[in-house]
Amino acid sequence: MRKLKEKAEQLGKGGFEFAFVMDNLKEEQERGVTIDLSHKKFDTAKYYFTIIDAPGHRDFVKNMITGASQADAGVLVVSANPGDGVQAQTKEHVFLARTLGVGQLIVAVNKMDMAKYDQKRFEAVKAEVTMLLKSVGFKPDLVTFVPVASLHGENIVKKSANMPWYAGTTLLETLDTLKEPEKPVNLPLRLPIQDVYNITGIGVVPVGRVETGRMKLGDKIIVMPARDGKGIQGEVKTIEMHHEQMTEAEPGDNIGFNVRGIGKKDIARGDVLGHLDSVPTVATEFTAQIIVLNHPSVITIGYTPVFHIHTAQVACTVTEIVRKLNPATGETLAEKPDFIKNGDAAIIKIKPTAPLAIEKQKDIPQMARFAIRDSGSTVAAGMCIDLVKKV
Repeated sequence: MRKLKEKAEQLGKGGFEFAFVMDNLKEEQERGVTIDLSHKKFDTAKYYFTIIDAPGHRDFVKNMITGASQADAGVLVVSANPGDGVQAQTKEHVFLARTLGVGQLIVAVNKMDMAKYDQKRFEAVKAEVTMLLKSVGFKPDLVTFVPVASLHGENIVKKSANMPWYAGTTLLETLDTLKEPEKPVNLPLRLPIQDVYNITGIGVVPVGRVETGRMKLGDKIIVMPARDGKGIQGEVKTIEMHHEQMTEAEPGDNIGFNVRGIGKKDIARGDVLGHLDSVPTVATEFTAQIIVLNHPSVITIGYTPVFHIHTAQVACTVTEIVRKLNPATGETLAEKPDFIKNGDAAIIKIKPTAPLAIEKQKDIPQMARFAIRDSGSTVAAGMCIDLVKKV
């Protein structure tokens, strides 16, 4: 920490030393923003956590989406600094967390020191965030709000003397109140590739998080769609998590692994690994239920934004707007409307411009959810309800 502190001061970023623990890229340290994802493990009295530091900065939301799609729970950090509170990106993050299946949330109301540790300010931010959570379908009574001053370590691990009015748990204690998600081990194996590395002495090491099923040493696997859309096969030689060798990996594990028969150029981020007896589905087109959040005008047939699904980012074209729905009840409001706009829910048909691995919501929900982005903002979100398999 001393080294990082010196480095932060050299870069004129005094106070950023804590961020540098996770922000390892030179550019991140110079700009003082998180750009890419980083994973670190830590243990509490009760659990073994992998923390995914995802960017909050709006230019890097696409990386935040990849991070959120891997997470079981989230800590939403909102500033108590007067004039901050809920910002546009806070709304986007809450919405994405909900859409991407982050079921549990803790809200850390940060920078209480800048709000003079005022209970009224904490309550005001809490009320504002509660409204936001309700609007996207989180149950606010299941969300713990913790007032913190993280730079000074107040209410992070130790209780703060400056906030005697707060009788609740510290942030670390609150993490232990999270419920362990049920692991979908009975579903087929699905592991979206996040990155592929070439490591001297080992060879090609893809990394990613097991979403469903189990992966064991010696398993015969296939990665789809891979380069040619037909997939590439191999055999699992090694599995490791946080530099420890494992014999099998299960849902929620962020792992690196080595596969006999797969080269660095064969696979890429966005490909999905599965067993030979249940090959990941590649769709030539699919039907989805979406909700439009933030489109500058209207969405019509022919619109081709980027779909972010698990770790894949693929441009897809809207080929048909089947029907418009009431977002609250799901009842049909109009058949084949000409367009849909903000606030509308709809069933649409979509054609990916490149082969895309995706599953139906009813089969493997973890692989069906997506966000739609266009020119720097999240336009819509949804899930795949039907698809045409690539033959």
